Amino acid sequence: MNILMVKAFDNILVICVGNICRSPMAEALLKAKAPQGVAISSAGVGALVGLPADPMARLLMHGKSVDIGAHRARQVSIELLAAADLVLAMEQRHINSIPAEMRGRAQLLGLWIGGEIEDPYRQSQEVFERVLGKIEAGVDAWATRLWQTA
Repeated sequence: MNILMVKAFDNILVICVGNICRSPMAEALLKAKAPQGVAISSAGVGALVGLPADPMARLLMHGKSVDIGAHRARQVSIELLAAADLVLAMEQRHINSIPAEMRGRAQLLGLWIGGEIEDPYRQSQEVFERVLGKIEAGVDAWATRLWQTA
């Protein structure tokens, strides 16, 4: 394992808009793959602060034996961004919304799978399932690059 790479990313922040759909699902999936000692969290650039994860997100994650029921949305802050070694965003506009001096540590979660991951908020279960599939693929791609041997 490349110890330098693991050490370089001890704190990962996942961001989306409301912090109730995409980023909580990605956070939970990344936590399941991360080595012990790596902190994974999520926040929203326009968070619905204090709200739980969207019911459809909870349902789909429950189907994968992952409980995100305790999640509560929180707003991205300078402190969260400064603490993060890597910020994974769902869309380029999320990266563009953070301070310019912190954008160098930000990348798209979907970087290795084709780019942005659209927002399923207030859409059908079919859309949520498609988005979750993209999130899973993005998480797998990042986890392989961050934590597994070549």
